[in-house]
This record gives sequence, structure tokens and C-alpha cells, in this order.
Amino acid sequence: LGKPKCVRPPSGVVTAIDPIMRACGGVWIAHGSGNADRKFVNSKNKLGVPPEDNRYILKRVWLSKEEEDGYYYGFANEGLWPLCHITHTRPMFKESDWQMYKTVNQKFAEAVLEELPAKNPFVFIQDYHFTLLARRIKEKRPDTTIALFWHIPWPNPEAFGICPYQKEILDGILGADLIGFHVQYHCNNFLDTVNRLLEARVDTEKFSVVQAGKETLVKAFPISVNGYISGNIQKVESSQLERIRQEFDLKDKIVILGVDRIDYTKGIIERILAIDRFLEKYPQYKNKFVFIQLAAPSRTHIKRYHDLIGEIDELIEKKNWKHTEGGWSPIVYLKRHFSAEEIVPFYVLADIGIVSSLHDGMNLVAKEYVASKRDLSGALILSRFTGAARELTDAIAINPYSIEEFADTIKTTIEMPPEEKKKRMENMRKIVMEHNVYRWAGNILTELFALKKE
Repeated sequence: LGKPKCVRPPSGVVTAIDPIMRACGGVWIAHGSGNADRKFVNSKNKLGVPPEDNRYILKRVWLSKEEEDGYYYGFANEGLWPLCHITHTRPMFKESDWQMYKTVNQKFAEAVLEELPAKNPFVFIQDYHFTLLARRIKEKRPDTTIALFWHIPWPNPEAFGICPYQKEILDGILGADLIGFHVQYHCNNFLDTVNRLLEARVDTEKFSVVQAGKETLVKAFPISVNGYISGNIQKVESSQLERIRQEFDLKDKIVILGVDRIDYTKGIIERILAIDRFLEKYPQYKNKFVFIQLAAPSRTHIKRYHDLIGEIDELIEKKNWKHTEGGWSPIVYLKRHFSAEEIVPFYVLADIGIVSSLHDGMNLVAKEYVASKRDLSGALILSRFTGAARELTDAIAINPYSIEEFADTIKTTIEMPPEEKKKRMENMRKIVMEHNVYRWAGNILTELFALKKE
């Protein structure tokens, strides 16, 4: 009790960027939100990461409760997040949140400026939390080369036009020299948005925006995982697998797996409804399979997330009660934070992985599941509304809103011939291996260096 623990948040951004930082070194500037974070920094608010083998420096920025509430929970996650994900949750924009968002972006700009070397600095900004950062850095250090990667979808101009601060946000983003999205479709949406809302020249040949004489390139860079396949995936002991099999009574059962942050964009409710419909239509599968959902609570201060947790709890209880027979229940729901090391054995065990996002920039769970399947076992059911679906064309595609289609796809996937499953998995693994996260970062850096030379 009372011992500090190093926790990696369940975030695609962390999954992708941490291996890059370990390989390249440098300074990662991030908010220190853990309750013991202040104890581990030096007088400059820095510490070496990972703790047992320092590969890069983590610099902490401290936010007050009000700043965190307005900037992170408010503007970023009640405003921009639902605005960019078409999942029918209404975005909320409050003037007080916007003011906090601006304050915090300024705070991060100052933290970055303190770290910049005297000559030719490079800065790589991550995500929708920092739309104003590139412009603020450029104002003080125009010699900085800046890339911004947007990890979530970019909506069409009509949807983005809802945001009352649209012009300031676009202007801030265009402070970067290079903007990356997961897929071409999001690049197109971004350029359309700029075209519609700003006085700027959009070059559709070059995929760039010229504003006040400054050019910003816009390109697709599909993000990935650290290519576990190259041998750096953790070895899963058979004793670990056996322990999980016994604990959840999985012997001779088909194991279906979902791994998500609890978020309304991830289609968890739709997945449970599909499992329910699958059992209604195909009762011969009762007692033959178990669906395991690993779910990490997040953003619980936001009412929509708080409500969703209750909604999922209630739905699972109801569906388990409906279908339970003897000692068997169809759904095992594990609601807590899982480390990457704890998740891998579940990937290895699962006969079917389900990713049913209603809208997702990429979704790295799909790629992690594929990467863990060294023996080419398993099959992936994947929502059409993920960036991953553009690359993993051998996954079994679904529209998660169509519960009927979803339920039938579960049956089709279970009954698919082993040879076909194997072939599909082999093809997907090639894609994940070739386009791993190091190649993603390498491509972005190559573009940046080219810009610098120009």
C-alpha cells in the first residue's frame, strides 16, 4: 500500500509514440496528471523514462484543477472529440473552456520554447489538445520545423463549422509545416475545411495550404504498432494462458475478445447487442463460446462517459441473465486498467478479435491483435469506420450499426475454414510488419527534413 506505480495510459498515442521515443531519445513534454508525478521529477520537472532503463526525457507541465477541467475535460474532450467523431454525441463549446484551452496551449508553448536548441529545432506535436501550439512556437522561433499529427478523424467542413472558434483553431494548426492524418479522406476533409473557412490558397496538386506566404503540407501517414513481429513482442508463457483459461472457464470454448477504452466512439454497446442477437438467432452456440471484454475506464469526470459506464454495466448484466445456462454466461466483463503486458495473453488466446468502433482515426487494437498472432491463428472482425479497415482489407468488415449483419458476421467468422483464416491473418501480419510505427515516424521525419532543405 502507498507504493508508487508507473502506469502507461490506455492510449493509442502512447502505444505509438513511446517506442519511437525509446529508439530516438529526445524530450517528451506532457501533463503530469498522476498523483505521484511530482515526487519523481528533478528541479527542472524532468525525469528519465522508462524508470528502469532511461531512454528519453519526460518533461512535466503542471496544470491546476481548473486548467485541467476547462482545457482537457472541457474543450478538448467535450468539444473537439465529439466534433471530430461522427457518433451523434453533441459537442459542447463553452467560452470558459476555450479560455483555459488557450492558456494551457500557451503554457505548453513556453515549456517547448525552453527546450529548443539554438539551431534548427524540430518539434512533433500530437493531437487535438494542441491546435494552437504550432503558431505560438513559430511566433517566437520561426526557425523551428514543426509537424503536427492528428490522431483522430477530421470531419467535413459542415461539421467543423459548428465550432465557434474554427478560424483560430485552423490558424493555429497551420502554424505547422506538416500536418499528418491517418488516411487520405481526413486530409481531403481538412483541405476542404480550410478552403471553405479561411482566406488561404489550397494547392490540390501538392496537398498544401499557402497562407500569408507560408506553406503547410498535408499528408496521410497511417500509424501503426511497434512491429512486434520483429521479435520484440513479449513471449507469452503457456502457464499464463492456462491460468486465464482456468480462471474464466475457457476450456473447449471459442474465445471472442474486445479491448477498448470505455468510450462512446468504440461501439461497445453495439458489440454486446450483436452478441445477444447472435445467441437469439443461433442458440446452438450457447455454452460453446465466451466473449471477453477488457475495458479501461477513462474521462470519467465527463457526464457522457460516466453515464456510458453505467449503461454498459446494466446491458451486460441484462444479457448475461437472459442467456445464462448452468454455470455458463456469454460475457466476461473486466473493467479496469490493463497494462500492455497483461493484454497480450488475451490477444494470443482469442479466436476472434472484434473492433467495432463507430468512428476511429486508426484503432491500434486491431493491429496489436494481428501482431500477436505468430501462429497465424485467429480472425479479426473490423468496423468499416476505422482507419485500420483501409489497410487491413483481410479483416472481416462490418457496419457496427447494423446489429443483424454484425450477429451474422460473428457466425460466419466462427465457421470460416481454418485455411482461409490463416491466409487472411498472414496477409494482415505482412502489412503490420512492413508498415510498423518506426516506418510511420521515419516517413514523417523524411518529409520534415525535405521541407527543411527547401
